[in-house]
Amino acid sequence: MARIELNNLGHSYTPNPARDEDYALKPMQHVWEQGGAYALLGPSGCGKTTLLNIISGLLTPSQGRVLFDGKDVTSLPTEARNIAQVFQFPVVYDTMTVYENLAFPLRNRGLRGPAVDARVREIAELLDLTPDLNRRGRGLTADAKQKISLGRGLVRPDVAAILFDEPLTVIDPHLKWELRSKLKALHRALDLTMIYVTHDQTEALTFADKVVVMHDGRVLQIGRPEELFERPAHTFVGHFIGSPGMNVLPAELSGRHARVGGHTVALARGYRPISGGAAVEIGVRPEFTTLAPAGAGVPVRVRRIDDLGRLRIARVELAGLPLSATVPDGLEPAGEEASVLFEPAMIHVYADGALVEGAFLEGEAA
Repeated sequence: MARIELNNLGHSYTPNPARDEDYALKPMQHVWEQGGAYALLGPSGCGKTTLLNIISGLLTPSQGRVLFDGKDVTSLPTEARNIAQVFQFPVVYDTMTVYENLAFPLRNRGLRGPAVDARVREIAELLDLTPDLNRRGRGLTADAKQKISLGRGLVRPDVAAILFDEPLTVIDPHLKWELRSKLKALHRALDLTMIYVTHDQTEALTFADKVVVMHDGRVLQIGRPEELFERPAHTFVGHFIGSPGMNVLPAELSGRHARVGGHTVALARGYRPISGGAAVEIGVRPEFTTLAPAGAGVPVRVRRIDDLGRLRIARVELAGLPLSATVPDGLEPAGEEASVLFEPAMIHVYADGALVEGAFLEGEAA
């Protein structure tokens, strides 16, 4: 088990990088605490697999260091880092039995006898593989093979960290929830540092204690799932987390009010004018934006209502700007004319995409 530190870590596939655009992975500083469950979340091409491969030793960074428990391992090969990696597609020896596949990483390190048998059966029980221990890998379903691949990563008790690169891609959708739950239970049972790469927010939020949201090679926010939902540090995080994502509207600030399309929206805190020509926006999630009858709030035009089962979402326009709002039970809009009510405490202000901290202005009551 290990505490993994990334010290001014960055990577470029071109020599002599000079601009942000030259980096596939922008320089970062971060610590993965021992025993933590982390997810690297972001769209395809954002740099998350590059980062995972640097941690595992499959790729040497163009700058910075990787430290395991304070030891610099940046130039060490994968086999010297004592990590396990589970890939998108299962790695299984088809001619071996399930038992032999699970035992292989242990025997490869010189272990024999009862210790191997006990560990194999422990991991097989955790993954519901016990009935299949004597079956050969050939002919097993993709789901079963990926469970074996997961088991091969988990079977070594001395491993420093386990890295997962989109391990549920080949799993049938109805089994994904089950395997995510098993991984979470395994993390609690084995107290291992786990880092999980995915583009699926559901996988990230249900697996991880902390989620690392990445975009365009940059880490935008690291936080618990509720922090990412309630207080996105960047408009991209607000868009990417949540279904539907956060509403983002261009605005003008005036103390404790924002002007959006000529309409006034109350804010919970005051904001001083933002200089430098930055693009100013407010962000508020549909869960904190409520559809109301015409005249009750900020006027909008209803375009359609989507029934998502657990709730209804109104797709509306505020001064021509698209907006999503929650429809309260029992409310049936009469025609297109309606209004929305915002929760001021859940409205955030952004400048060029980055969260701006508000404050009570001098002379205002808290």
